[in-house]
Amino acid sequence: MARHADEHLVTSRVKLPRRAVERPLRQVTKRLLMALGVLWLTVLIVWLDRKGYHDNANGSLDLLDCLYYATVTLSTTGYGDIVPHSDSARLVNVLLVTPLRVLFLIILVGTTLEVLTERTREEWRLNRWRSNLREHTVVVGFGTKGRSAIQTLCATGLKKDQIVIVDPSAKVIEAANAEGFVGVMGDATRSDVLLRAELQKARQVVIATQRDDTAVLVALTARQLNKGAKIVAAVREEENAPLLRQSGADAVITSASAAGRLLGLSVLSPSAGAVMEDLIQQGSGLDLVERPVIKSEVGKSVRETGDLVVSVVRGHRLLGYDDPEASPLQLTDRVISIVRASSPPPPGPLE
Repeated sequence: MARHADEHLVTSRVKLPRRAVERPLRQVTKRLLMALGVLWLTVLIVWLDRKGYHDNANGSLDLLDCLYYATVTLSTTGYGDIVPHSDSARLVNVLLVTPLRVLFLIILVGTTLEVLTERTREEWRLNRWRSNLREHTVVVGFGTKGRSAIQTLCATGLKKDQIVIVDPSAKVIEAANAEGFVGVMGDATRSDVLLRAELQKARQVVIATQRDDTAVLVALTARQLNKGAKIVAAVREEENAPLLRQSGADAVITSASAAGRLLGLSVLSPSAGAVMEDLIQQGSGLDLVERPVIKSEVGKSVRETGDLVVSVVRGHRLLGYDDPEASPLQLTDRVISIVRASSPPPPGPLE
């Protein structure tokens, strides 16, 4: 049980995006080769002047004795069974072997210090990230749906450091890190994994899992941890949408039905299908945006605004553009309108 718990802690850790640095294995291999190079250089130096050394066992030195002497000398063990007795051997030890010993220790100690420093630096970055993270977005699943959702969020101004991705695949998390996102590797149906993503402090949650049953469990866990977050989820089958809403999702997108309706619309009217696809693609052509009502629009009807308004959000109600209650517009309203992607919506009132 303890071993299983330790393995789970390892597989659900937070991974922050890192700069492009040399891989740790390559660094260790390079330092190991350098240490071996110093060792064999010392062996060569001793071998060339082996007559100046004395072995208490048999007097003379062979290649194995030179390797043994170089090893115990560089590691500062120094048993004293092999010693330099000639002036030339002692001078070589002072001028060459001693600097090589210092270099050998620097390589070994430097590797250890670098590992410890990197671990400390990573822990410090993680603690700073946790303390500064507020009102962020947690995206569960970094597949096609998750990536598209993130692209839309980033196109509207959300910064990458305000997005945390949760996925069970290590390769997926590495890909997310490479794109500049923080990743948490683990099963999002578990509360401890979502807590590592700081979901309890998140403003919104996007559930884009591959399975509908997984999405339901994630929504239940997320709603339990954060009562006020906005949860948006995607399901494959429309019959699972009500269950997901009961699990705590504020909005549910049925991917299979939406794709099917778009296909049918494109068959009946390719132009209408193209317009719908244009609206779905954020940042090009036409965009569907939600914005607050500005002061100059207060008291006007929906049709008198500068944008093509399709709905009005008033409190918790969504009013159509043709609803008699939608006009006149109020200062606390928000409008959903169709705008050109190149022209940002009018600024809202300062909060």
